[in-house]
Amino acid sequence: MSAKVESQVSLKPYNSFGIDVKARHFAQATSDDEVRQLLAYAATEDLPALVIGGGSNLLLTQDITALVIRMNSSGIHLLSDDGQRVVVEAEAGEAWHPFVQWTLEQGLVGLENLSLIPGTVGAAPMQNIGAYGVEIKDVFAGLTALDRQTGDLRDFTLEDCDFAYRDSYFKRKPGRWVILRVRFALSRTAALHLDYGPVRQRLAGIEQPTAKDVSEAICSIRREKLPDPAELGNAGSFFKNPVVSGVLAERIREQHPGLVAYPQADGEMKLAAGWLIEQAGWKGYRDGDAGVHALQALVLVNYGQASGEQLHELAQKIQDDVLDRFGVELEMEPNLY
Repeated sequence: MSAKVESQVSLKPYNSFGIDVKARHFAQATSDDEVRQLLAYAATEDLPALVIGGGSNLLLTQDITALVIRMNSSGIHLLSDDGQRVVVEAEAGEAWHPFVQWTLEQGLVGLENLSLIPGTVGAAPMQNIGAYGVEIKDVFAGLTALDRQTGDLRDFTLEDCDFAYRDSYFKRKPGRWVILRVRFALSRTAALHLDYGPVRQRLAGIEQPTAKDVSEAICSIRREKLPDPAELGNAGSFFKNPVVSGVLAERIREQHPGLVAYPQADGEMKLAAGWLIEQAGWKGYRDGDAGVHALQALVLVNYGQASGEQLHELAQKIQDDVLDRFGVELEMEPNLY
């Protein structure tokens, strides 16, 4: 077997919260063959296998009694280019933001609004990552995944993935599929997505902004609002923005006229989870090394030595409080282990 399996490995470098738990066994896969080899090894040793990417969507609360397989494959390929529509494929282990920057260097439009999101390409479709009016589903051209039950490869279309808000077919089938590579339909001529006020404000004075300009504006906004995981452990937005009935949203607005809410096509309303958490008084809260970021209430942070369980307990307190105050249930974005 070409992949090296190590024992009792700290996962602190492999999760953006910086939680120091151990994996019973750990290996990095750089190719399809190594993924197959490691899954076969896990089966032979009667070990469960946990596949991870950049670790930016994990909350680890205990040592992992499994073989942790970190996707570390690399490669970006231009599959087709008709002068307008360009299909690009990236291996699952490619870091997301550098990949976005690569597409911009090629003069491609489509991923600029998703700049500076942590994680890897392979993890992006799992929860249909999105920001500033764009989601993966808007630029998705397909992916190739390995069926862990049969060992077969399967190509998935947009319809197959059943994308929803921070959700996908793959997220609903945990442990079934390993995403190996993802394809994106980008453009040389498409219009930019400038619907969000803060983005437009950053671009004020630029008469004809480019995709690079949009990316730089969004990077600037994100750096001001969100802590760098390399400096302060976090997983970005910790809670999904809840979607509630119009009736409940109106009831909350009667008590809180400043409610931040976005109408949905079906008449429901998407509420800003960060606004709810801030109104409940949690912004800047700290209990030991587990806390809520002082500039963005949607982000839970590890100030150094917090355990995953401490962060989970804090998240549960916030969920309970928001439910009591507003009648709104908050759902965690990170996967809990």
